[in-house]
Amino acid sequence: MVLTDMTTRWTLTPPGGATNGATTQNPREHAPERNTAGARNLETRVDRDALRFVAVSNRLPVVVEHGEEGWTTHPGSGGLVTALAPVLRNRGGLWIGWAGVSDEVDLHPLLDQASREAGYRLHPVRLTPEEVRLFYRGISNEALWPLFHDLFTRAKFAPEGWRAYLEVNRKFARVVARRGRSADYIWVHDYHLMTLGRELRALGVEQRIGFFLHIPFPALDIFLKLPWRAQILHALLDYDLVGFQTARDRRNFLDCARMVVPNVRARGQGAVVSLSYAGRDVRVGAFPISIDYDEFARQAAGPSVSARTLRLREELGGRTIILGVDRLDYTKGIPERLEAFRLALSRYPELRCNVTYVQVAVPSRQTVPEYQALRAEVDRLVGEINGQFTQIGWVPIHYFFRSFDREELLAYYRAADIALVTPLKDGMNLVAKEYCAAHVDNMGTLILSEFAGAAAQLHRWALTVNPFDVEGMAEAIHSAYHMAPAERQRRMKRLRESIRRNNIFRWVDDVLEASVAKRLVDFPYEPDYIPPLEVGNDF
Repeated sequence: MVLTDMTTRWTLTPPGGATNGATTQNPREHAPERNTAGARNLETRVDRDALRFVAVSNRLPVVVEHGEEGWTTHPGSGGLVTALAPVLRNRGGLWIGWAGVSDEVDLHPLLDQASREAGYRLHPVRLTPEEVRLFYRGISNEALWPLFHDLFTRAKFAPEGWRAYLEVNRKFARVVARRGRSADYIWVHDYHLMTLGRELRALGVEQRIGFFLHIPFPALDIFLKLPWRAQILHALLDYDLVGFQTARDRRNFLDCARMVVPNVRARGQGAVVSLSYAGRDVRVGAFPISIDYDEFARQAAGPSVSARTLRLREELGGRTIILGVDRLDYTKGIPERLEAFRLALSRYPELRCNVTYVQVAVPSRQTVPEYQALRAEVDRLVGEINGQFTQIGWVPIHYFFRSFDREELLAYYRAADIALVTPLKDGMNLVAKEYCAAHVDNMGTLILSEFAGAAAQLHRWALTVNPFDVEGMAEAIHSAYHMAPAERQRRMKRLRESIRRNNIFRWVDDVLEASVAKRLVDFPYEPDYIPPLEVGNDF
């Protein structure tokens, strides 16, 4: 999860070519400088009959803000941006989503400039403040988010929120249909837009439509608590492909579909199976999302990050550094992690003055009361632990409540001897993969929650823990601290090799092959492509 400044620096293919045997040019080689003159006429450079990615998500991959200099944009953050930016860039791609601002703001000049920098067209969906309140803050984040993370006691099922959810999905569908081409592959993302496929079919859209859920899919007994369970399952089955992060998520979905939807039959084995539904086949698969490993490793090994890493280690006194990097969200298990660190310091005095725990908490949903309460709890725990154990010349916890830029984050990844990635539940958690990719010296240790999607891939070489087991996490911290260098290196080499093989391009190829029997190399690439500007008020 790169935390800021992500969309403008990603390559499109691994330096050695695409994965799975596909070969393609490296877009960084011999790419001429962009010339934005006459950009409004450049749309003809990409064949309108050629394959094109259309990514659709709740938010565009940019943040629109108003400051002293007026309205500006900067790259967004999160795993979805990390994953899709290298796929769309310079391929004539289109990303549709809400810009995060009210519908009165003139987005034309802002998104034109952001599109040129990103290398793909950004197109907004307008949402009213009431729609944002009911659809985004309400049903999406107060009902679906906690329920799908097994925290159903936090879920609030407001009927007016569900009506807004359906209406916003219709609004997205109208924008997608209006901007579509016959050769598009429409790729819808995440829990905000689960009914979008149904709305697109109602508008007569015939293109292939895939859906990918970035968060976990709950087990049957939890999903059945959702008042609109049947509507959501029927709508998901209107996609051509439904993708999940893990085999467990896929299994949960299949169990729910068999129980709730009449006359659904599954056939096939392996990562992708077919469901017969309403006279058509729907493919359902597990596709673990990943990162651009080569780009992460290259940047982490660069002279600037290397120098910053050395400074960090010196500033922290050469102690063993333990690192946590998370959005400030109640699913990430930060309070439980802090309590585990407190217990480790209490039980094992040799850790005192010899370890420093750095926690980066990225602000999230700061106006929501539950998140305000979480921030207060984390602040309290950090203060208590530091007050309990601080000695002259040593503060146990260094706490940052802000985003880090790319270079700063990579330096902390490289400097950290131990990473604590212990969410209570997570779809994948790309921080675990980013940490490993950045450890070019192969000397880091990953402590990973068994309830993170990444554990399915990385559990053999990480130290896996139950994030609800404070004592077990304290023991893992102690074990990681005392791990022999040879064992630390052996584990990290295996982790990095697994992530290198199963990178973001492998993920894209697997999804495309399952959905349209294509691969990333089949989508035309132009090294000097400039996205066309918007013409007129076509929002």
